[in-house]
Amino acid sequence: MTEQKKLHFLIIDDDEKSNEVFRILLEHAGHKVTTTTLSTTAVEQTIKLQPDCIISDILMPELDGLDLFQSIRKLKNITQPTFILITAKIFEFDRRRAFELGVDGYLVKPVDPETFVADILEIIEGKMLVEFWGIRGTLPVPGINTNRYGGNTSCVTLNFAGKQFLIFDAGTGIKELSNHFLKKNQFPISAKIFISHPHYDHINALPFFVPLYMKGNKFEILGSAHNEISIEKLISAQMDSLYFPITIKEFAASLTFRDLKEESFYVDDLHIQTILLNHPGRCLGYRVQYKNKSFCYITDHELYLENSPYYNQFDVDRLINFIHETNVLVIDTTYTDAEYLKKVGWGHSCVSRVIDIADKAKVKLVCLFHHDPDQLDKDIDLKVKEAKSLLKLRNSKTQCIAPHEGHTIII
Repeated sequence: MTEQKKLHFLIIDDDEKSNEVFRILLEHAGHKVTTTTLSTTAVEQTIKLQPDCIISDILMPELDGLDLFQSIRKLKNITQPTFILITAKIFEFDRRRAFELGVDGYLVKPVDPETFVADILEIIEGKMLVEFWGIRGTLPVPGINTNRYGGNTSCVTLNFAGKQFLIFDAGTGIKELSNHFLKKNQFPISAKIFISHPHYDHINALPFFVPLYMKGNKFEILGSAHNEISIEKLISAQMDSLYFPITIKEFAASLTFRDLKEESFYVDDLHIQTILLNHPGRCLGYRVQYKNKSFCYITDHELYLENSPYYNQFDVDRLINFIHETNVLVIDTTYTDAEYLKKVGWGHSCVSRVIDIADKAKVKLVCLFHHDPDQLDKDIDLKVKEAKSLLKLRNSKTQCIAPHEGHTIII
């Protein structure tokens, strides 16, 4: 294991207590720290010290954090430091404005002492954090035979250390995510919820996501419309009073919706692409690119066997191009090869086809996902064993796992 590089931090905050807290936490982790309460001298100090990272408040007399950032970015003949704002300003306007200007990170006070240094380093290193909250398909299957991998349905998150928080699908795993947010008690939350498609195992736990009922939080729900039915209507319909005692009108958080098609767009400096998948109804897969790192979420999707009359090389090549050289591919691997022979046309894939496209696309890590509800932990073990054997036969550099609930991957 390589030793963590020791960095020099310049902390600028007119609150001496904040400076002291940040200094103690960073020095305890072995880093060098210089602090000042004077934003007006910070530019001179940056030229003199050439720190690796500047941590600054926004609300400071004479020169606020954003003005200071712009002044430092105009400096020539220095290596530009990572610039992170840590502020009591919880407003989405300020966060968005900061990222539009080019700030590297935006954290809200009070900070969590247990995660503070890790959060700072994640921003500096540009890390993507993938977390799994539900890995099953069709319906949840709690019990002693599913304890190792977990029994909740689809929910995966992607975190960019203060930049963006992305949630993929709202199966029962989103209730575990809700519990996590409540335990951390770091509100308000701003996040985007990407829905692959409106089948129940991908949306039916959204009404149990407690942050939606809390004023001050902000969410955007994105997904494909189905003909004239928008993603907003699709989500609202399952909370109609005929089916559920609480309607979408009870949500206190700021909530917006966006209909997606197969397209490409940006969120801050994240490049997001979508692709239509082979599944009943309209289903979207997602690719998120951040600097030189990427993440792909492809569920639900059926890859036909090569000897099938339905096999189409053009469609296969489209998907291979979409996931090409991604760091992490989360992909529908519902069935073993033997199971799939009885499930053709159900909209899900088997191990050998997943491994084939992952290898051809030069995926770095493939995550087997959306497991059949009848599969026990030992059955998932066998899928992983089968997948790794196929990769070994190909002399492939692609790695393979089946993530469990709570599994974290750092890209």
